[in-house]
Amino acid sequence: MSRLRPVRGTHDLFGETLRRHRLVAETGRRLAVRYAFEEIETPIFEFTEVFSRTLGETSDVVTKEMYTFEDRGGDSITLRPENTASIVRAVISGGLFQDLPVKFFYCGPMFRYERPQKGRLRQFHQIGIEIIGAPEPEADVETIALGRHLLEELGVADRVELQINSLGNVASRAAYREALVAYLRRHEDRLSPDSRLRLERNPLRILDSKDPGDRELLAEAPLFSDYLDRESRHFFARVCAGLDLLDIPYRVEPKLVRGLDYYTHTTFEFVTQELGAQGAVIAGGRYDGLVKQMGGPDIAGIGWAGGVERLAMLLPAAPAAVRPTAVIPVGDEAEREAWLLAMELRRQGFVVDIAYHGRPSQRMKRADRRNCRFALSLGEIELARRVVRLRDLDTGEERVVSRDALAAMLRELGAAEA
Repeated sequence: MSRLRPVRGTHDLFGETLRRHRLVAETGRRLAVRYAFEEIETPIFEFTEVFSRTLGETSDVVTKEMYTFEDRGGDSITLRPENTASIVRAVISGGLFQDLPVKFFYCGPMFRYERPQKGRLRQFHQIGIEIIGAPEPEADVETIALGRHLLEELGVADRVELQINSLGNVASRAAYREALVAYLRRHEDRLSPDSRLRLERNPLRILDSKDPGDRELLAEAPLFSDYLDRESRHFFARVCAGLDLLDIPYRVEPKLVRGLDYYTHTTFEFVTQELGAQGAVIAGGRYDGLVKQMGGPDIAGIGWAGGVERLAMLLPAAPAAVRPTAVIPVGDEAEREAWLLAMELRRQGFVVDIAYHGRPSQRMKRADRRNCRFALSLGEIELARRVVRLRDLDTGEERVVSRDALAAMLRELGAAEA
């Protein structure tokens, strides 16, 4: 019996929690359609190489956090810890290069083995967008604009700050890498064991270190902005100009970085102070080297991912639960007709509840417990006259309505529709 509970870092979604999650997801999906994004669903597990090849063999995600197992066929399989690599894999394996750019929206569960904390679980959910094949800075602006629009629609934009930075082009990153290595070499004895290993293999990954000592050392490290060439500065200026044009507030944060080599140019986060240390609710950036790294053509990419749990926690109020209309038969003869009425109203779009047994008084009490807004009663007299008694359970007001006029009356009164 001790195992009959959720695994640590997972939880069941129902009631108010699920309604919050669904509002985030459905709002994101609705807005993505307005921006001409197409929805995509990738498998929740991939060959391990999809993630180890892109996230890097020495990254914390690969070495400590991935749920990896060998299937019965002997293949190494991993539950997806993020979705960008999966979508790029889908673009490559699907040969979706004929009509670039492609624009995708996704929503679904991700998996990472880490210490559960506020807004961070082992099975968590993300919504996100990816634009593949658009090297123009206008793609960065549109990507950020959709993230901002989502926050506005959810009513939380005034509690979130957009932070942006430029990682520059390949040449700028190479120049910065050299300066970073020179700095870290002088302080190598202060680095964590993981970061000393990364200093040899991929020093930019040290920028993602969560070790407190590393973070303190990195606070005095060289800044990317000091190593941007003219092309990189021009690209970033166009992104900022686009955000200014759309009246999207932002703050340039010089220490906002991404440690993976394929990230270039714009990186950004929407950050709140209301969720503790894990303050980023949407994070993204440009990854112009990823498609090529995964075996596809050398084309650009940009996107973001938003944590559904974190965004849901910021919602000012949970969406109200649907208040059904109850159908209550009075007497055995009305039982059959009650079921026919319930199905008729459901086919017309109404949310209808009907109890399976009980006296009329018991069914009315159940309607109250179920938070029904209206109750429709019918007995022998109502059957003979083809009417129903419609009671407003909030006010107690009752009226007799003909069956033919019932649907129109329910809509006029605001009865819930699916």
